Order: sequence, then structure tokens, then C-alpha cells
Amino acid sequence: MNRRYELVYVVSPDATEEQVNDLHTQVDGIVTRMGGQVEKTDNWGRRRLAYEIGPHKEGVYVLELINGSGDLMKELDRRLRVLDQVIRHIVVRVDEEKKVVDRTRTKRQTESERRRVKRGLPPVRQPGEGRQADGDDGDDDRFDGVEV
Repeated sequence: MNRRYELVYVVSPDATEEQVNDLHTQVDGIVTRMGGQVEKTDNWGRRRLAYEIGPHKEGVYVLELINGSGDLMKELDRRLRVLDQVIRHIVVRVDEEKKVVDRTRTKRQTESERRRVKRGLPPVRQPGEGRQADGDDGDDDRFDGVEV
């Protein structure tokens, strides 16, 4: 089953741009070989680490969005662990968060429709009904003349 993962790895600051690109090529090769897909690669560049890791105070951060299986991510994890250039890495599954957000949105929508029908209104809000979302409250004079 293909899932969506974020892989962030920190490469040693001594690594050249070419070495970072080679590392990305290795990751891309592993992902392709195991039936996954690299959706997006984002090189955040050289940044200061939150805390020292060994002798390193800085590192080159790279984010990869990957669609693939759990076995693919285990293999990537194993390979990144043995590479000396990679100071730290983390893999996070992000598709679960999206499912929770979608589920919550659907639940709220159905609840709202149920309440509207119960009040005798159409289930979906009609244009011009309810509060205006344009944020312009220039004609709202409820608080004019009120001293604070």
C-alpha cells in the first residue's frame, strides 16, 4: 500500500553541492527501484542546527516528499543510517494527518447540514445567506458613539 512520507535529512556542512545532489540521486534511485515515487525535493540549504551533533554546528537540510510503501521507507532508513555524510534524518508519514483533516471536515459538514434541515432550511447554505465573509464592516454602526 502506497502512503505519503516526508523524509528530512541533514547532510554534513563539509559536503559540496555535488555530494548533496549525489545523495539525492541515491535516494531517488532507491525509491524508484522499490516502486515508489519522489513527489518533491526541497533543498533548504545550509542552516544552523538546534544543538551540536558531534563536531557539527551547521548542516545542509533536504526535504523529500515520497509516495511509497513501509518497506521502502525501512530500506531508506537503513541506508541513510550507514552514510557518514548524513548527520541526522527523520521519516514522517503524513497521509494520516490528511485523512484526519478530511474526516473532521466531512463530519462538520454533515452535522451542519443535519442542523439546517432540522431548522427547516435547505441543507446547503445559499448565496447571500448568513454572515458576509468579505471582512468589510464599514456599514456596521452598532458600536458608534460607544466610549471605551
